[in-house]
Amino acid sequence: MSPTLVILLVALALLAIYAIAVYNALVRLKHQVAKNWSNIDVVLKQRHDELPKLVSVCRQYMRYEQETLQRVVEARGAVFAARERGDLRQLGEAETALRAGLGQLLAIAESYPELQADRAFRDLGARISQLEDTIADRRELYNESVNLLNVRLAQFPDLLIARRLGFTPASLLEFSEARADVDLDALFG
Repeated sequence: MSPTLVILLVALALLAIYAIAVYNALVRLKHQVAKNWSNIDVVLKQRHDELPKLVSVCRQYMRYEQETLQRVVEARGAVFAARERGDLRQLGEAETALRAGLGQLLAIAESYPELQADRAFRDLGARISQLEDTIADRRELYNESVNLLNVRLAQFPDLLIARRLGFTPASLLEFSEARADVDLDALFG
């Protein structure tokens, strides 16, 4: 066997090993993104199930705040629909609306002392707050895994293998984080 042939075979073997390693890394990242999305989906479903209970408890006390309650119910439906379709852009918009509605609902609830004293309301409020924190944590993990995948897909020479094998970038899950304080004077003025 000629030395040139040996060098060529070794080079091809190394190239094949590298391609396999890149492929396996991309598959691992792709599955990490899917797993992290599933983790978010579980918490979104849990919150989806808790919100009607909170609205029901609030309805017993907030007879004059039906518009706020309706906005929360509609936003909940929009989140559910976007989650079912897997539309991350719409999910982000619906989440933003839901978070704003929940913030307004909880701010208005402060003017109802009997509602504030209701144990079911306090428990549901604490549970939903806990779920919101969990969603934020899991969204951070999901976006980190999406970023790792997308960077790997854009790096040379990995992108050559990724394109040839049909790997595509994943979308970040983005919510508009409206952090402005609720204007209680405007709500009750």
